[in-house]
Amino acid sequence: MTELRLGPVLRHVAWDGSGTATVWVEAGAASTAEVRCADGASGSAPTFEVAGHHYALVQVDGLTPGTSTAYEVRLDGEAVWPREGAGFPPSTIRTPGPGDADTPGTGEASALTRARVAFGSCRWARPAKDGPDPIGPDALDTLALRLAAADESERPDVLLLVGDQVYADETSPDTQKWLRGRRDLSRPPGTQVADYEEYSHLYDESWGDPEVRWLLSTVPSCMVFDDHDVIDDWNTSDAWLTEMRATNWWDERIVSGLMSYWVYQHLGNLAPAELERDELYAAVRHSSDATSLVREFARRADRDPACARWSYRRDFGRTRLLVVDSRAARVLAEDRRAMVDEEETRWVREQALDAPGSYDHLLLGTSLPWLLPPMIHDLESWDSVLCGGGRGPRWARLGERLRRRADLEHWAAFPRSFEELTDLIAEVGSAERAPATVCVLSGDVHHAYIAEAAWPEGRPAAPVTARVTQLTCSPVHNSVPGYMKVTFRVGWAGLGRWIGRALRWHGRLGPAPVAWNRTGGPWFGNQLMTLTLDGRRADLRLDQSRARQDGTAHLVTVDERTLTSGGR
Repeated sequence: MTELRLGPVLRHVAWDGSGTATVWVEAGAASTAEVRCADGASGSAPTFEVAGHHYALVQVDGLTPGTSTAYEVRLDGEAVWPREGAGFPPSTIRTPGPGDADTPGTGEASALTRARVAFGSCRWARPAKDGPDPIGPDALDTLALRLAAADESERPDVLLLVGDQVYADETSPDTQKWLRGRRDLSRPPGTQVADYEEYSHLYDESWGDPEVRWLLSTVPSCMVFDDHDVIDDWNTSDAWLTEMRATNWWDERIVSGLMSYWVYQHLGNLAPAELERDELYAAVRHSSDATSLVREFARRADRDPACARWSYRRDFGRTRLLVVDSRAARVLAEDRRAMVDEEETRWVREQALDAPGSYDHLLLGTSLPWLLPPMIHDLESWDSVLCGGGRGPRWARLGERLRRRADLEHWAAFPRSFEELTDLIAEVGSAERAPATVCVLSGDVHHAYIAEAAWPEGRPAAPVTARVTQLTCSPVHNSVPGYMKVTFRVGWAGLGRWIGRALRWHGRLGPAPVAWNRTGGPWFGNQLMTLTLDGRRADLRLDQSRARQDGTAHLVTVDERTLTSGGR
């Protein structure tokens, strides 16, 4: 019998009434993967091969909107999921539909208005479970245990993972032991991963965790990479990239990183209609061995970011999610520096402004926060001036060293891109049929906070009526050094703001195009945020994973608030 190596991972579930979903699997050999649902819906697909591994993204058809159905996975006709004795409820596909929303007073189905989105980032694979976890219990593990014991109605409609799903540059002790059996770790890249096979091991370690495996099998997921999915400081600067390309190991690392991201994460972000239009996916499915196809695509995507778009859009009824690639689409030349290249910026703008009034909430997913603690924002903006030569060559060299050492690479470090994103959010939020909220969902910085944006009078011309918030939630499972906790706290305080103003003065920077204040946090710990969107109402909850005295873990709600209660 063919082994189910990894998965199933429930990815796209249709909200448009088409009754479709996609399920990703990795099989142990070439085979036909099949998903059979208890209500008769089904789908099958032959596996495709990349680097000796066999994958399938199965499209399930015939699902009934407004219902939930259990499913099983078969490989060449043999049932391989669910596993006997796993201790979890059956994996299900819950399809939104008329049962979830009715037009008031008519009983007729309307556009779905309710959506629950859980999100977080930065999940380092935990060590073996034979002792206490040195960085605390994993929030995804704990979420899985909570949901397994709760009614199905408590499950999120989607789990958004906004970066660092795997740590290619900070491997676990178990992975390092495995790596020693493959190669000499005294030679670069040492204990970091080197190639596709080693990337596949990271996904095995991360997604093979029994709790996470069940969670991903039953809660639809969206994902996007951040730096540690490839390497810390990935695409920080042109000088950094030049140095990396001069090494004898970087080319294989970046190509393998993008190959594995396309296979394990990106494909599942796409709707069936988008997959049908994807030329690479079509070629891969019809190839006996797609390794060279995916490798060539990954190499081109690294050398010419414009040839690949990793950003994507999902509509959950009247909630629109735009996930923006803030890593691979960068323009690094100092005189044209941008977080997102011109073509992708135009695409993001088109998607945000498409069909005004058709959504009540706009969620912008970007791994890197748009709004940082003010001192850190001003530090990054000041450093961008130095690196660009605005204070002379000596300051430029200092700026580059500081940029790398302090990870000064968020939106603030790309002032033109920061202003463009700020203006787009203001345009959406001030439109005649503006959504109730615009929420920027981010991670990366290993703590959580809430910041509220406000525009100065006269910019934009019409007042911003949407409630605009930066929601940052990180990590899912990681830690933050004590000195960084102090830095983040000072960054919001009066002293930090004074330091920031001094830096802006030295950099000859004008005022930022938007003001913001922290309204929640900072919170430190392994955590997840959940947005519940119902009509024009938005509620937010922050849960942290904490250990009990008996060694078990549970989720504790540390903050709960209403962002907007509805109405115009």
